[in-house]
Amino acid sequence: MKTVTIYTDGACSGNPGPGGWGAILMYGAHKRELSGGEPDTTNNRMELTAVIQALSLLKEPCVVDLWSDSKYVIDGLEKGWARGWQRRGWVKSDKKPALNPDLWGRLLELEEIHTLRYHWVKGHAENEYNNRCDQLAVAESQKYK
Repeated sequence: MKTVTIYTDGACSGNPGPGGWGAILMYGAHKRELSGGEPDTTNNRMELTAVIQALSLLKEPCVVDLWSDSKYVIDGLEKGWARGWQRRGWVKSDKKPALNPDLWGRLLELEEIHTLRYHWVKGHAENEYNNRCDQLAVAESQKYK
């Protein structure tokens, strides 16, 4: 299987409010940036959307090194929280409804296709790819102001 590196980030001006997401996919010498946004959303929805959009571009099963500054995304996948919410009908262990079941459901489908390796990166620090994703996401969110 090919090994692909993906960096993602989401941004929101107000929460909820106008939001954007950015992603960078890298395979060998190839690099692709993508981004998008919504007029009324949340930061977590944008974080999830960035990962979904990036994984959706892969044309075959891949090993994916996924880098995100979102503990919500990384822990939701790596610690199995989202699978647990899904098993319980999108209810968290505290009996409250899980947020964003539509996006989590799609992300879990994509997780079954690919072999994901999760990496948390500190946001707004020294990682050039995370910082670039943040720039892309913020620029998208500003289109709705």
